[in-house]
Amino acid sequence: MYNILIGGEAGQGIDTTSFILEKFFKKSGYYVFTTKDFMSRVRGGHNFSLLRFGNEIITSHSNKVDVIIALNDETIELHSNKLKDNGFILCDSGLNSDGPQIIKFDINKMAKEIGNINVAGSIAVGVILKMFNENLDGLEDIIRASTKEKNIEVNVKAVKAGYGIADSMFLSKNGEFSDWMLISGNKALALGAIAAGVKFYSAYPMSPSTSIMDYIASKSNEAEIVVEQAEDEIAAMNMAIGASFAGVRSMTATSGGGFCLMVEALGLSGVAEIPVVVVDVQRPGPATGLATRTEQSDLKFVISASQGEFPRMVIALRNHTDAFYQTVRAFNLSEKYQIPVIILSDQYLADTSSSVKPYDLSKVSWELPITAPQKEEEYLRYRYTDNYVSPRLIPGKSRNFVTADSHEHDEQGWICEEAKTRVKMVDKRMKKLERLIEEDLQDPEFIGFENCETLIVGWGSTYGAIVEAIKNLNNDGKKKYGALVFGDVYPLPEKLLREKAMVTNNIINVEQNATGQLASLIREKTGIECSQSILRYDGRQISAEEIVSQIFKGGDQ
Repeated sequence: MYNILIGGEAGQGIDTTSFILEKFFKKSGYYVFTTKDFMSRVRGGHNFSLLRFGNEIITSHSNKVDVIIALNDETIELHSNKLKDNGFILCDSGLNSDGPQIIKFDINKMAKEIGNINVAGSIAVGVILKMFNENLDGLEDIIRASTKEKNIEVNVKAVKAGYGIADSMFLSKNGEFSDWMLISGNKALALGAIAAGVKFYSAYPMSPSTSIMDYIASKSNEAEIVVEQAEDEIAAMNMAIGASFAGVRSMTATSGGGFCLMVEALGLSGVAEIPVVVVDVQRPGPATGLATRTEQSDLKFVISASQGEFPRMVIALRNHTDAFYQTVRAFNLSEKYQIPVIILSDQYLADTSSSVKPYDLSKVSWELPITAPQKEEEYLRYRYTDNYVSPRLIPGKSRNFVTADSHEHDEQGWICEEAKTRVKMVDKRMKKLERLIEEDLQDPEFIGFENCETLIVGWGSTYGAIVEAIKNLNNDGKKKYGALVFGDVYPLPEKLLREKAMVTNNIINVEQNATGQLASLIREKTGIECSQSILRYDGRQISAEEIVSQIFKGGDQ
C-alpha cells in the first residue's frame, strides 16, 4: 500500500494532478482512496491531497507518506515530517529545500519549454507513473476528463515528458478493483437520491454540499428531475416540502449554517406530516466557521431542531457505500412514516473519493406509499390509525379534498385547540418512532473481537479510521478491541450497545467535535458512560494512527 501527498498553492493544479494519478491507479486495479485539504480561497494558501492506493480495501487516509509531490517549498516544510524512512520528495530543482530524501527535476523549466508553466503538475504525474511502472494507455481520455479541451494536448505532452525523464522504482502488481467505481461521497449520495426516484431538488449553494446539486443538475434531463437553485435555504426547504405535498420525492441539502435557516420549515414537515429528506453536510461552525473543513458538531442540533416535539430520523453516513444505500433508505422511511429524515454527512466524506463496489440496483426498491381511503370511509388526512400513519392522497389526484395544516388540527385537518385532540395528535405523531424503532432501526456496525476488553464507539465518517485502528490494535495482540460505529443515530439503537457494554468497563468515544455529542446522547438514552474521549475539532479528519496513539496515551495498553 502506498500513500502520495500532492501539495502546493491553490491554482497550481493539485486537483488535476490528483485526478490523473487516481484514474491511472484505478485503471491498474488498485483500490484508491483520495482525500483533500484545501483553504477557502481561489489562489494562494496551502492545499494538499492525499492519494492512498494498494491491493487491499482502504477505509481511511493516513498521515504516513511514501511520496511527496511538492509544488512549492512550503509543502516540504509542512509535510516532510510525515515522510516514511524509505520515502522521497519529488520537486522542482529550483526549490530551496535540500536533503537526502529529495529528488529534483527541472520540472518548471520543462513546463516553460512545453509552453505552459501550469503543466508542471502534469510533468510530475508522468514522473510518478514511470516510478510506479504504470503504462500510459488511455492517457488522452483521462486528461480529457480532467481539463478543458484547449489544454488537453499540452497536458498529454507534459505527462509524456515527465514519464521520459524518470526510472521505475517500484514493482507494480495489478489489483482486483479495476471494475469498481471511483466516486466521491457527495456524488454517491446524489446517485442514491436519483436511484430512489427523487424528482425535485432545491438548494442554495453552501460548501461542502454544493456538489450534490451540481451532480443532480448534470443528470436532471436524463432522470427527469426538476432542480431549483433557491434564493436562500428557507425557500429551498419550503419548496421541497411543497413538492412532496404535491406528490413527488423531494430533497434539499445544505451545511450547518443553511440548516439553521431551515429549522422552522422542518417543524412544518413534522406537524403537517409531509415527508422530506434533508442533507446536512457538516463543516465547522458556528456562523461561517471553517468553510472548507470537516467536523461532526451538528448531531445534537439536528436531533432537536425546531420548536416543539415531533418525530424525525437522523442517519449518519459512514462511507461511500452508505452514501448511496442509506440515501435510498432515507426516502423510503420518510414516506413510510411521513416524517422528515435528516442525513448527516461531512466535508471529509463529501470530498473524499474512494473505490467502491458497483451499487446493486436490485437492492433498490421503492414505491410511493400513497394510500387511498376505504370506500366506506370518509377521507381524513390525519386519521388516527392502528399504525399511527394516516392515509395520504395527492392534491388533484382523487375526488377527495386534500388538506395540510401547520397549526394543531383535528383528523380532517382543520385547526383545533381542543386539549384532548392536541394530546391525541402529539401521541399519534410521536408513536411513529416506537414503530420505527421496532421495525426499521439498524444496529451500529460491530468491528473486532466479540468479547472485547475495550470498546470504541463512533459515528458517521469516523468509521474508516476506526476500522483501521481496530485492525492495528488487535494485530498488536496485547488486548482485545472492538468498536461500534453508528449509522442510525436518532432514534439511538440501544440493544447491541447495551450488550457490548455489559462485557467491558472501558468505552472510548471517537468524535470530530469538542464536546463528545454521541457520548452525551448515549449517556442520556442509556445511562452508559464513556471512560475516555478522543476528540478532534481543528477541521481536519482524525486518522487511525491518531486513534491508536491517543488510546495508548490514555493508558489503555
